[in-house]
Amino acid sequence: MIQELYERHYEELWRYCVRLCRNGERAFDLVQETFLKALEREETMAVYSPEQQRSWLYKAARNLFLDGVRKSALLQRKQSLLLDGEEGEEDGFSRAETELLLLRLPPEDRTLFRLRYLEGYSAVELAEMFDMPSATVRTKLLRARQLLKKEISL
Repeated sequence: MIQELYERHYEELWRYCVRLCRNGERAFDLVQETFLKALEREETMAVYSPEQQRSWLYKAARNLFLDGVRKSALLQRKQSLLLDGEEGEEDGFSRAETELLLLRLPPEDRTLFRLRYLEGYSAVELAEMFDMPSATVRTKLLRARQLLKKEISL
């Protein structure tokens, strides 16, 4: 089934990815990543209609592209901080203040929060890493943000 999807949608998806990435090599990689994701979810993809399969491929490609952009931006920011030697204030909080604030979260929520917002992982990636539904990850992250917002406003 994946071979059929690949043959049917490769060219069209590649052109879409070129428009997203503005780079043919990166677009090729993105298409390959997308089809790997489809292969990982082959059982789910098999029950989708052809239109739903096509839609899923486009959405997966877009999400993978956005995840890559976020990770790249985070990496550039970290490299910039290291090169500039900045150890002080970061978004109004020092690292020590940030760590103290994060200690108020339950351990699992703290880990999820760090990985999502400081390391740049997506909720879907975290769900796979921690073997839980992505909705659960998003709920835990929402709860952590609410708790931190409450702590900051005190």
